[in-house]
Parts: sequence; C-alpha cells; structure tokens
Amino acid sequence: MTKSPFPDLPAPVTERRPVEDTRHGITRVDEFAWLRADNWQEVFKDPAVLDPAIRRHLEDENAYQTALMADTAELRKVLFAEMKGRIKEDDSSVPMKDGPYAYGSSYKKGGEQPRFFRTPREGGPEDIYLDGDLEAGTKAYFRIGGVDHSFDHRKLLWGVDDKGSEFYTLRVRDLDTRADLADTVADTGGGGVWDAAGDGFFYARLDASHRPSKLFYHRLGTDAAADRLVYEETDPGMFMNVGGARNNDWIFVVINDHETTEYRILPANDPSAEPKIVAPREPGLQYEVEEGGDEFFILTNADGAKDFKIMSAPASDPSRANWREVVPHEPGRLILSVMSFRDFLVRLERKEGLPRIVVRERASGAEHMIAFDEEAYSLGLGGSAEYDTTVIRFSYSSMTTPGQVYDYDMATRERVLLKTQEVPSGHDPDHYVTRRVMAPAPDGETVPVSLLYHRDTKLDGTAPLLLYGYGSYGITIPAGFNTNCLSLVDRGFVYAIAHIRGGKDKGYGWYEDGKREKKVNTFTDFIAAARHLVAEKFTAHDRIVAQGGSAGGMLMGAVANMAPDAFGAIVAEVPFVDVLTTMLDDTLPLTPPEWPEWGNPIVSEADYRTILSYSPYDNVAALPYPPILAVAGLTDPRVTYWEPAKWVARLRERSTSKNPALFRINMDAGHAGASGRFSRLEEIAYTYAFALKVTGKDHVPPSS
Repeated sequence: MTKSPFPDLPAPVTERRPVEDTRHGITRVDEFAWLRADNWQEVFKDPAVLDPAIRRHLEDENAYQTALMADTAELRKVLFAEMKGRIKEDDSSVPMKDGPYAYGSSYKKGGEQPRFFRTPREGGPEDIYLDGDLEAGTKAYFRIGGVDHSFDHRKLLWGVDDKGSEFYTLRVRDLDTRADLADTVADTGGGGVWDAAGDGFFYARLDASHRPSKLFYHRLGTDAAADRLVYEETDPGMFMNVGGARNNDWIFVVINDHETTEYRILPANDPSAEPKIVAPREPGLQYEVEEGGDEFFILTNADGAKDFKIMSAPASDPSRANWREVVPHEPGRLILSVMSFRDFLVRLERKEGLPRIVVRERASGAEHMIAFDEEAYSLGLGGSAEYDTTVIRFSYSSMTTPGQVYDYDMATRERVLLKTQEVPSGHDPDHYVTRRVMAPAPDGETVPVSLLYHRDTKLDGTAPLLLYGYGSYGITIPAGFNTNCLSLVDRGFVYAIAHIRGGKDKGYGWYEDGKREKKVNTFTDFIAAARHLVAEKFTAHDRIVAQGGSAGGMLMGAVANMAPDAFGAIVAEVPFVDVLTTMLDDTLPLTPPEWPEWGNPIVSEADYRTILSYSPYDNVAALPYPPILAVAGLTDPRVTYWEPAKWVARLRERSTSKNPALFRINMDAGHAGASGRFSRLEEIAYTYAFALKVTGKDHVPPSS
C-alpha cells in the first residue's frame, strides 16, 4: 500500500472565512463555519432552498469522490449483485397473530419498499393494505414510519417522510375501503397511538428544532389545527414519545434523556384525561413501565440497581412508594427489557457479554431460561401483539448462522422454528469461522472483539481487516448474521466488531466508563483492539479499514487523530465530528438531549475542556492521515451535513500525507442514507469498494 491506489487529482479547495468563538477564556477559530446554512431548518424540509454557494461546494465534493472512485464502477456493480443475490427479493415476515388477523410485511421481487399485509388468524390469503412501492412512486426519497392498526382492526395510522429530514406526516387509512381519510398531521416523529375506541390517536409534534415537545390528541374528522394539547414538555433536554399497551387499556407518555426517565399515563378509553405521573423525574433515575393487568411491572435502576431490577406496583396507584421488588438487582446481569403476559413475565438480559431470555411464572415466581448452544450469538425478543397468550416470538442468529425466527410456548416450553433466513445465492456456514477474542486495554480492561473470516484465510498478518465500532449511548452492536459483509470476507477480509466502552456489552458500567469525562476510553479501546488484532497476526496496521457511523463516525475521527498509524484507511458514515461546536449550539435538534451523554460545554468549563480534548474537528493536526471516506446526507437532522464537510476540508489542509479525503454526500437523503433496500445496498457497495481498493483487493474474486 506504499503507492496510492487513487489518481492524483486536485481536491476541491474550500474557501476560508474564519469565525472566532470564545468560551471559558478559550478562543477557537473555525475557518469553514460558512458551510452551515443559515436556513438549515428550511433546508431539511426543502433542499432546494440551500445556499447556491454551499450547494456548488457539495457538488464539487461529489464530483471529486466520483473521479477518485471511477475505476471501481464495475466492482461496485459486482458487489451490489452479490449482496442483492443474498437477499430473498420476495421475502416476507412471519405474520404475528392479533385478534382475528395475523399481521406481517413483505417485499415484492425488485421492490424497494415494504408492503404490509394481514391474513386470517390461522392463515389464508394475504391482504395487502399498504404498498410502499406504490406510495413512493417516483420520489427520490421515501420512508414509511410507524404503521399501527386500531384495536377494532378497521383503521390504519401510518407515517411517511419523503425528504429524509425525519419530519413525518401521519395519515389514516380505512382498512375496509383502502382509502386514506382527510385526516393528516404534518411534522410528527413518525408514529402515534390509537385510543381504545379507535376514534382518534395521540402523537408528538416536532417543533422547528426537530424536538418532540408537544403531545396532541387528534379526533378523526376534525381539523388537525384544533387538536387538543395533552402535554407540553418545556425542558429542551428531554425526548418525548407516546406508546400504548397490548391490552389496550393505557397510553404511556415517555419523557427521557440518556440518564433520566419520567412516565405519564392516562386511560386509553378516556382521551380527555390528564396524564398522571408514575414517578417524578430525578436525575439519574431510569425506569420503564410495562402493563400487567391490575399491576404494572417497572424495570428500573432505582436504589443503586446499576444493572437494573424489576419492580411491581398496582395499576391504580403506581407511584414509587408502592413499588415492590420482583426480580432483584444482580451486578453483572444487565436486564435489557421486560414484557408481561397474563401468566408470565419475560425478560431479555445480558450476562458475560451474551444475551439470554428468561421466562418467569407470575403466580409462583418459578423461572426458566431459553438455552442456546453457540458461544457467541445475537438474540431478539419479539414477544407478542397479544397479552393473553402463552406464545412469544424471538429471533436468533450468529455471525455464521442465518437469522432464525421461533415461536416459544412459555407453558409447555415447546420451541417451533418458523423461518430461517434464506440466502438465495447460497451460504455454507462451514466455510466460515467466527471467534471472540479479548483485547487488553491500556487501563487493564479487556475489550471483546467478534471476528468472522473465511476458513481459507491465512492468519499470518497479511489479511485485510474491516474493524467496526460504535461505542456510545449504551448501544450494543450484536454479533449477528450479516450477508453484506460476506462480500469482503469471501475476498480474504477478516470482519471484526470491537465491543468498546460506551456500549453495554459488559454491563451498564461498560457504558458509564465510555461517556462524559471517561469518553477517551471508547477511543483507546478501539485502538487497543486494532493493535491486538495485529499482534495476534489477524492483520497488519496498514491493512485495517476502520468503519463507524454517526457517533461511531465521531469515533473514527478521534482515532484518526490519536493513532493515524494504526489504520490503513477510515470510513466515517454520517460522522459526528464537530462535537464541541454542536454541543455549544442549543438550537440544533439533538443538542440539549445530548448533554447527559457528552456534557454541557455552555455552562461547564470542565465539560468544554473534555470535549475539546477529543472533538475530531478541533484536533485535526499536521499528521499523516490514511485515506478517509466520509459519507453524509443533506437533510440529516441528527448529524448535520456541514460537520463532515468542514472536517474533510480541514483534513485536506493539515494532513502531512498525500492520502485523499473523500466526501460523498447524498443530496436526497438524511441520517439513515438511501431509503430503498436496494439503494442502500448500492451505498454499502461503494464503501466496500473503497475498502477493497485501499487494501489492494479490488481485483480479487470472491472465494467459493
């Protein structure tokens, strides 16, 4: 890799318009601040109003990366065909029973968008009541949000975003006639909850800063402008959403940030009622409320239960004084979620890095675990749409085992395999090896790393390796089945996931040790994983392609500054790289709710200095950066397009290497990238082509 695989073409030169900002006695200069559109709120809703100078610059960036990647055009087609060939094009979910019907979703061959259908409860012909391809038409972007039928199964509430800005419009469909009613509500978060009678629904409306600050009730047949304001959240640092109960008796208003929760509840059969608080918000107190007939079950970290415990309380008065312990706190066993049924309580938990499902009889308290054989796997608890049932659904996969869907009878303990993920082009698990290794971190901790590689790949330090990381918000990246990465693995790559601090892979403490003043652990863990994989001969440093998106993109920017020699290339997707500037701007959609995760540099000098110490944009220096690919979306409300645009411009100015920084921006999409399933595959094919190109594997055919 000593010779650059990219043509020597001039990169776009970004105009410098220095702007100074002084906080806590510290002055920073941002020479590229002008790339942030003054009318960014309007751009989210209508990209056509973007400043022409900014648009020209972004188009120049796209032209540059197109030229540098031109020789991968055929490779991208091959990769796309491979990944598409592993998808069952007319795939369908296993319908889930709910009352007289069973509801599911499917795709038609060649279709980009999902279709939603129902059958008679015990099976029969599929009745498609919402066709995403038909609704999308020729729109450049189209994404369906929530899809929720009323309790009487006669009406459908569904949301749609056709800009990528995540401002969803809610619509109501008559399931008998298939006609949409006149009722539409704009600027929502994408979903809502029906009242018990199906006469109307509750929803959260987004304000100009993309925050769900107001909860409304819309009665069918009335003007949305006259909708009743049910609750207004005045703290801009809190998220808000609304949910319902499977037994159709409660509406839950959930208010939270990353550390604190508050539930407000009201009867689903009385939409005029005022929401009542379950437990008032206290900094650091988290809880979730689950219906249970005449009682609620409460998953909480109260009273020092760092890895959470389960309490119960009477539904008539679920205030904290009435909470009683059901499942005690056990350090090192992180309870992730709980679901209640008439006779059973089911929880998904993680212990020693692996998930497991535990079923508890409500009457006796007797418990049993659903067991699995593999040493590393991914598990999902689908539960049931119904409350009065003994059957739940769960999903299972590993890095070598395609996804499986099971129904499980909690009373008889019978497990029924309903579906195994089909790989039309073929998949033999025996061709692959999956392992989990532990990388020593600088402070003595050990970082789990999940690995997948072809059985014929030589582990002598010559194999290229894609190292994926995230490490924020307590999100755990599962070691599940991923058909896309096989296009790399079949060409000799080792595919690795670093389960770094900032996630909850090793319990809640693993998350706490990767946030705020301890955020640097996230970055040093990732670097430690890279160095350990080299030491163990899985790869070499100049053959590691690091990849991460969103907060994982921030990780990419940080490790590029801290250890550019540890990586042969970096892929940063929708990267959160201008952390300090964003956390200083409380007008941006996610800034106040993010302060518990990163700190509030507006009021705290200590938080300011902590973020300044690692914020990727602020720490770009005269360093020999490897080739870097940044990917973004113009209408992204989570990581705004100007963050990677500025970052790439500064990288080009300061890098001491001749390696290029590429910026690819989707002018028709937001945070999630392209909305269609095949359009998304084209984006993945592009990033994989970049990885193959920089490691010299772009002309290597896949192994059989």
